[in-house]
Amino acid sequence: MKLTRNGIKEREAWEKAGINLPGYDVEAVTEKAKKEPGWVHFGIGNIFRVFIGGIADGLLEEGVLDRGITCVETFDYDVADKIYAPYDNLGLNVILHGDGTREYKVLGALAEAVKAQSSDAVQWNRLKEIFTAKSLQLVSFTITEKGYALQKADGTWFPFVEADIKNGPDKATGAMAVLVAMLNERYKAGKYPIALVSMDNCSQNGAKLRESVLTMTEEWHKAGFVDDGFVDYVTDEKVVAFPWTMIDKITPRPSEQIAADLEKLGVEDMQPVITGKKTYIAPFVNAEKPQYLVIEDSFPNGRPALEKGFGVYMADRNTVNLSERMKVTVCLNPVHSATGPLGVVLGYDLFAHMLNTNEDMMKMARMVAYDEGLPVVADPGILSPQAFVDELFNDRFPNEYLGDTNLVWL
Repeated sequence: MKLTRNGIKEREAWEKAGINLPGYDVEAVTEKAKKEPGWVHFGIGNIFRVFIGGIADGLLEEGVLDRGITCVETFDYDVADKIYAPYDNLGLNVILHGDGTREYKVLGALAEAVKAQSSDAVQWNRLKEIFTAKSLQLVSFTITEKGYALQKADGTWFPFVEADIKNGPDKATGAMAVLVAMLNERYKAGKYPIALVSMDNCSQNGAKLRESVLTMTEEWHKAGFVDDGFVDYVTDEKVVAFPWTMIDKITPRPSEQIAADLEKLGVEDMQPVITGKKTYIAPFVNAEKPQYLVIEDSFPNGRPALEKGFGVYMADRNTVNLSERMKVTVCLNPVHSATGPLGVVLGYDLFAHMLNTNEDMMKMARMVAYDEGLPVVADPGILSPQAFVDELFNDRFPNEYLGDTNLVWL
């Protein structure tokens, strides 16, 4: 069985192996996205494919979305060349349950993979075509917090940012420069509205993205690369919006054991790849089932029915902020931060194994969450802090099949 468009036409073999295939027309939703792109995503690695791509896949299955996502890579072009192109942009999600069972699903929601490479005229011009499409509603991001960084700790520019400022939009290299260059193309094409949606796991992510976009815009404006009207365009949040989000899903790097298991089922070429830029990625992604994505509902050019996606909650900015604070400062991150480093010292590789076998570590983890956290947490309203913590200790934390290591939390 090959993970390609022709390969998945052999439905009987896939179904016999227990792998679910798309129930929608992959070619049709791909062509629709290419002709009338609606959703672009920057940063097309593991968390994107299993979470954001999985949401789009679910919406396509329900018939409430009619086109796939346009995937854009701004950093590691090997991902597009080695993981997307050979598999016709298909993905394979592996959901790992605490009882050892798995769910397998082939994704057909990833319409095309574009390298944001200004030195490649074909790729660069394709990106311009996408961004000048009136149909485009949102650009989402999972590029990590450092993807928005323009300056060092001492306030000076990173060398690549300094070069982007000097060279202008036509020679952009960094993610923020690429984005602003494409926004300038959209502005010149018709000042079309758009939402820029950071889905990275950092506080007030929309504000961080906006600050970087406005900084790059200001520098190019001073250098004469963009005009006054463009500055007005990107600063008007009724036209170019920067919704805040909270995201939560544990997605370890692809497991070599799962790759081997998939190949035993008959799926070819599933081994992980380590790219030249040290990205660890595979044709499949393994992750836990629970997921949360709280999104500020600010989309000036409309949006897909995101609220119908699994684990998605549409809200106002304050609710998003409270949800993020609930997770990061009280319910989840403090437990990992308090116990993970100690687990390393005690010789536990897996976070789940540590809590499942060491009563003292479990007691400490529960104390951090239940005794210290819940009494002081601000309730965001759409998510119950009590239910969130209960799920962590009843389902998520004990899941040794997830392979979440203590080293991650050092």
